This record gives sequence, structure tokens and C-alpha cells, in this order.
Amino acid sequence: MKIGITIGDINGIGPEVVIKALNDPRLTKMITPVIYGSYKVLSYHKNIVKDSNVQFHTVSGAAQAVAGKINIVNCWEDNISITLGKATEEGGRYAYIALDRAMSDLQSGAIEAIVTGPVNKNAMHQAKFPHTGHTEYFTANDKKGQSLMMMVSDSLKVALATNHTPVAGISTALTKELIIEKLKILNRTLIEDFGYDRPTISVLGLNPHASDDGTIGDEEEKVIRPAIIEAKKQGIMAAGPYPADGFFGSGLWKKTDAILAMYHDQGLIPFKVLSFGAGTNVTAGLSFVRTSPDHGTAYDIAGKNEADESSMIRAIYLAADIYNHRKEYHSDRQNALVRREKQSAGLND
Repeated sequence: MKIGITIGDINGIGPEVVIKALNDPRLTKMITPVIYGSYKVLSYHKNIVKDSNVQFHTVSGAAQAVAGKINIVNCWEDNISITLGKATEEGGRYAYIALDRAMSDLQSGAIEAIVTGPVNKNAMHQAKFPHTGHTEYFTANDKKGQSLMMMVSDSLKVALATNHTPVAGISTALTKELIIEKLKILNRTLIEDFGYDRPTISVLGLNPHASDDGTIGDEEEKVIRPAIIEAKKQGIMAAGPYPADGFFGSGLWKKTDAILAMYHDQGLIPFKVLSFGAGTNVTAGLSFVRTSPDHGTAYDIAGKNEADESSMIRAIYLAADIYNHRKEYHSDRQNALVRREKQSAGLND
């Protein structure tokens, strides 16, 4: 299985965690890594990672990647300035170039899945990146409509109804139709990508105390609860809306398969408190598999050989697991369809 890995911002810890993750020989026995970036940039960061035994194999494209080797697609030949710990236009531009090259190979089928290194939104904005973040970029390129930002660890799965929406715009962005669509994507993802049969989903409210029956806002009664009721009619085992603080504080999160939060910090703050470093970001609902570590560029420790590669390793393994789960699910469905057709033909005879 060929998995593309973008190095992210060259001034952050992305290249470092990629090098450290691929230093484990077990990974290259399971997958064929294809790194999108620059041999020169990775060699620079490899000098920072003192104990790395990683040997790079340069290829012109993913189609030429060799199993058992750590392949690099040189996405540029320029001599560039690395300014560790700084958000620069150059850092954003080359992260964008690597991302586009990997996206092209993903769409052509040259790689089976993609794992993205962290980028800085300010640097990407300086480089004229036309999206808020990775999630929106992949959604636009997939042309399927909605996707779902989802954080995954061994004990917790949190998805978001809205992604990088400013707090002032969250209430306006939330609609019954949006929440139903997000619940459908989450339910399908849990079944197809994670192997659940009948997943349970807990939905959080938007307001404090989930509005206390309409005394603190009315989004729960007018938007969220009607969406849950409709989702149940469609066979989705959704419940709520729950007050977010009590839901996590009381441990209710341990009794559900996944959680749909209404906005970014409502879901990601508890997730990162409970699972930071052990989590993975998944863009669910796409026609392809995309994961990433649960951390950012960490400019404060860039170049210090202090970055923890655990989340990058998990992101790579999870990309492979999801790809295999999805492939097995569709194979099982196809086999079941063939069996039904044969049975029907036998009855007709």
C-alpha cells in the first residue's frame, strides 16, 4: 500500500516528526511511504534528528516508489530559506506545492491514502492558499459536497458540525439540514471505516446547559433536537443534545461510540485534554482516505529535536487501517449482492 505523506510547513516540526516516524522499520514493512517535499529540506531536518537511520530514495513520482524504501518525490528544486519557528510566505508556498502534488497522485490512483504534516494557517494565507485549512482543501478537491472533521483516539471519537467557523458565526451556520448531513457522514464512517455494526452517536448542545429547555438560547429546540429526531427516523442511533461540560465531566463520553460537537473548541478542547499525542485527525466522508497528526506546527520547539512523533505514527497506521476497512466493507457488500442475485436467479429458474 502506497501512502503519501506531505511534510507540511518547512519551518515547523512536520519534517521532524515524519523522519522520526519512518525511523521505525516496522512501518516500511507494512506500507510504502511516499513523502512529498524536498530531499534538501528533509536532509536539513534529518541533521536535527540526531539518531535517525532513515535513508531517502528519490523518485520522480509515486508510480516509481519502491517497496521497503522511504521514497521522496521532489516537489521543487529551488534552494529555499528555512526559518525555523516562523510563519513565512515561503513556508506556506512550499507546503501548498507539496499538498497539490500529493493530491494529484491521490486522484490518479498512484497512492492509496494521504497523511498530511501540519501547516500554519497564517503562512498558508500569506501564500494565497484559497482555503481555511486542510479539511476544506480536500473537501473542495473531492467535489462530493460535505465532509466531516473528526478526531480519533483509541478511547474517543469526536466529530464537528462546523469546522473553522468564527464563534460569532456558529449559530447562523448551524442548520437542521447541516446537522443531519454530518450525522449521516459520521454514521457511515463508523460503519465503513471503523467496522461498527450499529454505532451510537451522542450530540452536544450549543448553549450552556444545552439551553435548559430554551431558557438560554433556542438552537437546541429549533435546530439540534429536530435534526436528531430526523436522523433517528433514518436509522441513525443518535441521542442528545447533551450539555457539553456535564457530558465530559461525568464520563458519559465513555459510553458512546462517537460524539458530534457543534463547533471546533467544544469538541477539540476535551479531545486534546483526554487524548493529546494519542489522537489522529481524519477527514471523514471523502472518496479517499486522509489523516493527520492531532498537533500543529509547534514553532516553539521547531529545530530542537523535541517533537514527539507518536501522533504521526498513529496517523499513518490509521490511514492504512481505514483504507483496509473500507476495502473490506465494499468487498463484503459486493459479495452479498452477487449472492442475492444468484439466489434470485435460482428462484426465477
